[in-house]
Amino acid sequence: MTAKRNRRKQTVPFDQRLQRVAGEARAAAGNLPDGQQRDALLRKAKQAETAAQMNEWLSSPGLQSAGK
Repeated sequence: MTAKRNRRKQTVPFDQRLQRVAGEARAAAGNLPDGQQRDALLRKAKQAETAAQMNEWLSSPGLQSAGK
């Protein structure tokens, strides 16, 4: 028997989800003293912000194929 994929429709756009993750990570890091946990949260926030920027860039009209 094969396992079924857990599919669900996303109601919040990808860029908004990334921004929310970044904001939550930055807020959590703000409550911590300097250390590894704080650095990890700040790194996670930066990665989410970078992913949002890359998604915006890849979705830009200049990168769309000519066939569309």
